Amino acid sequence: MATAPVLPTDLTRDAALALDAADPLGAFIDEFQLPRGVVYLNGNSLGPSPKAAIARVTEAAAEEWSTGLVTSWNRAGWFQLPYRLGDRIAGLIGAEAGEVVMTDSTSLNLFRIVAAALAMRPDRRVIVMEGSNFPTDNYVIQGLIETLGRGHVIRFAEKNEIASAIGPDVAAVVLTQVHYKSSHILDMAAITAQAHAVGALAVWDLCHSAGAIPVDLNGCNVDFAVGCTYKYLNGGPGSPAFQFAAKRHHEAMTQPLTGWWGHGAPFAFERDYAPASGIGRMLTGTQPILSMVAAEAGLDIAERAGVGAAREKSRALGKLFQDLVEARLGDAGFTLGGPAQTDDRGGHIALEHVNGYPIMKALISRGVIGDFRAPTTMRFGFSPLYLRYADIWDAVDILVATMETGLWRDPAFAAVEAVT
Repeated sequence: MATAPVLPTDLTRDAALALDAADPLGAFIDEFQLPRGVVYLNGNSLGPSPKAAIARVTEAAAEEWSTGLVTSWNRAGWFQLPYRLGDRIAGLIGAEAGEVVMTDSTSLNLFRIVAAALAMRPDRRVIVMEGSNFPTDNYVIQGLIETLGRGHVIRFAEKNEIASAIGPDVAAVVLTQVHYKSSHILDMAAITAQAHAVGALAVWDLCHSAGAIPVDLNGCNVDFAVGCTYKYLNGGPGSPAFQFAAKRHHEAMTQPLTGWWGHGAPFAFERDYAPASGIGRMLTGTQPILSMVAAEAGLDIAERAGVGAAREKSRALGKLFQDLVEARLGDAGFTLGGPAQTDDRGGHIALEHVNGYPIMKALISRGVIGDFRAPTTMRFGFSPLYLRYADIWDAVDILVATMETGLWRDPAFAAVEAVT
């Protein structure tokens, strides 16, 4: 067994414990329901459950649904939830009240939003996307343009190619602010300005941004955006996503998934569709109320913590992890799969290893939960509201032991599961 390296004093467990003792966000840890003995480094995929979410769902099911029955659409304010929660999300992403609505999945929202953007640029046929982003974005837009049948094409460009891909033939630039795999951050303000300079619209996916880094949609003059709530906003598995549309576009935008919730007078039950005014026209059908009430607990925590403070701690947690890996596992075959500087990446770190999948499975068996993205990427998320600095030290300690003992070589960890 290799001799353990002599660590600098700022990389010891005692140093981590001292940081925890001075942590202004430390009290939020007790607001989450987490299993004992688990270091959860996968909030970039699914946040854990706030204790208040469990209580709120129980209340909504036992009282509003079971007792209030259909009257709860009015008495419990169910009908207004997409708007009320949308306004709360708006405060976290640099938008105004009335510009965000919580509804459906990110995929459905992206379909609607990009359809709206393309309809506003009818004489253009090019959509710029980062080909390596989360595949569902590509799939959704590929399906959209096939459905439209108007000859639209996607011009795929990677990070350093985006600027040269945006020209006068572009209808919309559709990008993810924080890359799902590498965690690199695109310059929202600069790219949006470049899109506008050639007459294109800017659409941003905030799935790895909302709750993780400060976002200023209106400050960057963004046209449209989508995002999810089940990652850094801790809304629960499959919790509804959101759509943003700048107010300047509300009366001109149209979308193809027209349904009764997006009608101007849904309870008039008119035969023909007439869109609601404002962001409401981006709704389609009946909303998943229990999921929505669960998600509000996560929004409440995010608001009280503040995105700026959360970002500061997340960066510090990520740097501690990076420094410990470099100090203790420098010869174990790991390389960074994204930016080395904390300012250049979102809330997670990508480590590359040729045996990344069995290593991650072995870590999970020891209570350190991250995830894997093919072919070689191990993702470790640093959600600051339920992680301690000592958790990061312990996680790397277990990673060291996993590599030194060869635990990851157990054949059981090579069996690929349905969800990685």
